[in-house]
Amino acid sequence: MVRLPRVAGAGAVAVALAVLASAPTAGAAVVAEPPPSTLPAPTPAAPVSLVDPHIVKHFDLAAGQTPENIALEPDGSVDLTFALARQVAHVDKRGHVRTIATLPAVTDPQTPEIGVAVTTGLVRAHDGTLYVGYATGTDAAGVWRITPDGEVSQFTDEDLPADSFINGLALDEPHGVLYAADSDPGKVWRISLDDGSATAWATGPDLERVGFFGANGIKVRKDSVWVSNFDRGTLLRIPIEADGSAGPVETRATDLGGIDDFAFAGNGETVLAALNSTSEVAVVRRDGSHTVLLTAADGLSNPTSVAVDRQKVYVPSAAYNTQNDPNLLLARLEKHRPRP
Repeated sequence: MVRLPRVAGAGAVAVALAVLASAPTAGAAVVAEPPPSTLPAPTPAAPVSLVDPHIVKHFDLAAGQTPENIALEPDGSVDLTFALARQVAHVDKRGHVRTIATLPAVTDPQTPEIGVAVTTGLVRAHDGTLYVGYATGTDAAGVWRITPDGEVSQFTDEDLPADSFINGLALDEPHGVLYAADSDPGKVWRISLDDGSATAWATGPDLERVGFFGANGIKVRKDSVWVSNFDRGTLLRIPIEADGSAGPVETRATDLGGIDDFAFAGNGETVLAALNSTSEVAVVRRDGSHTVLLTAADGLSNPTSVAVDRQKVYVPSAAYNTQNDPNLLLARLEKHRPRP
């Protein structure tokens, strides 16, 4: 989720997020090539590539169908949050869209930084229960639960303050917890799946915002929680200690401007990250370096998240800043063996 302006309604939302880009200066002096011994090491080859990218569904911007996050269904279909419509929707394999739930309207939303109520992160439990983030700046804020039979209820209680901005969600069912990235001011909450009680699990400057949003996307990976920081352009790893507490925050990658949510491309630590501001998807290697794999030329329009289902890679775009063509893109994941 990126920064939206404070407006009374969602129908004509235009994002006030500046995209900073650098370009070579015209007429720059030619610099002599350094001797071979001082040349920088070549950029390592990307461990994966994304081929045959194509849009499988276009959405209605005027109706608030701005896909913010994604959860995979076992049959190959997907569930999405439509942030500005306050909805969770199901998109089947043929591209048909069905509304699963619309979260209750808020009379006077006071959502930090944006001022409108939005649905955000989304995860699916093994029994089909969906957990969705709802940012409102009121008592309705927090995590909501949608059961397989369609019952919608607020899951978290007053432990989560009204001015929290719950963004990405990550489910750790074996340990009975849900992790939530709070973008304002920036922290990670640990939520019990038994009763919805929440505790501040990880805090500190690495997670905090600088101007817009701090902690944004989040995933659980083995014995750690990975978090993106939108403002700082970083990908972070937080070890889960034996007692369940958070270990020291490690910075695993930098220079990922406008990073939103992300996904792992297999069993290792290779990450596919949505770079919202620049309408790109990048692969982030284990060493922290990254390469852009998809751009606006492939159909991206402010991508918000990534989901990987074996060789299928889904990328929702919300068009917050472009105001053009929110969509769902599908590409094929190809892995490359390292050179001997």
